[in-house]
Amino acid sequence: MRVGLHALGIGDGARPEVIRAVAMAAEVHGFARLWCGEHVVLVDAPASRYPYSLDGRIAVPADADWLDPMLALSFAAAVTSRIELATGVLLLPEHNPIMVAKQAATLDVLSAGRFSLGVGVGWSAEEFGALGVPFAGRGRRTEEYLAAMRTLWSEDPASFTGEFTRFDAIRVNPKPVRGGRLPVVIGGNGDAALRRAVTLADGWYGFNVPAADVPARISVLADECARHGRALDELTVAVALSDGTPEHVPALGAAGVTELVVVSAAPPTPRAAATWVTDLARTWIPRAQ
Repeated sequence: MRVGLHALGIGDGARPEVIRAVAMAAEVHGFARLWCGEHVVLVDAPASRYPYSLDGRIAVPADADWLDPMLALSFAAAVTSRIELATGVLLLPEHNPIMVAKQAATLDVLSAGRFSLGVGVGWSAEEFGALGVPFAGRGRRTEEYLAAMRTLWSEDPASFTGEFTRFDAIRVNPKPVRGGRLPVVIGGNGDAALRRAVTLADGWYGFNVPAADVPARISVLADECARHGRALDELTVAVALSDGTPEHVPALGAAGVTELVVVSAAPPTPRAAATWVTDLARTWIPRAQ
């Protein structure tokens, strides 16, 4: 089982010198992938319920720095050469799919094929409202946008007609490094996200999942694979735990997790950040090997 690190882009982890230190140390010490999430907008008193905590509130303060994940990962790509990169997750229905296809392929090229696009449908009605995107129908919008983006990545010129987007005989380059395809990971812990991971994507990213719930979530994923004619081992299964300790690692591997993602906040200075990554690697990676 691989170990990834979700630590870039927020608060102290948004500082360029800290991103550089974390990315370089993570590569040296054997982390498989760097993850970076997204919120374009936060509000001080949201009415929307955050689905990844017991109290329904996001832990990040509304006034915290939160970098665009594509740009943050491009910076990380420039100071590394081997470690993989992933958005965890980009809120796809909030964006123009042609622009996302262009940006994702660009990052894939700049990182020499190290990028995976993790996407989710989003949970904040306030964020969608600020961006002028309907909150209702965001699941359908996500599914259609993925289909449109895959068309752009694989065809040249490309045409697509859907409910939310359409284009005719356009050229969007560069193409992803791996033969016109780019790995897509679906984030979200509910049954709909698991279904989308099987029917639309190359993997699943469960975020803040209680360790005891992981086998049941993977069982649902396996059932969806059987229903749709896929094998579970065709998918990457990445999980960030809400209550994890290194002692959980063997059971996670036995359940079918292929990547344990350590989620933590980086310290404020490069020296402290590098030491922190070293300590995380010593704690987590030996258990996964």
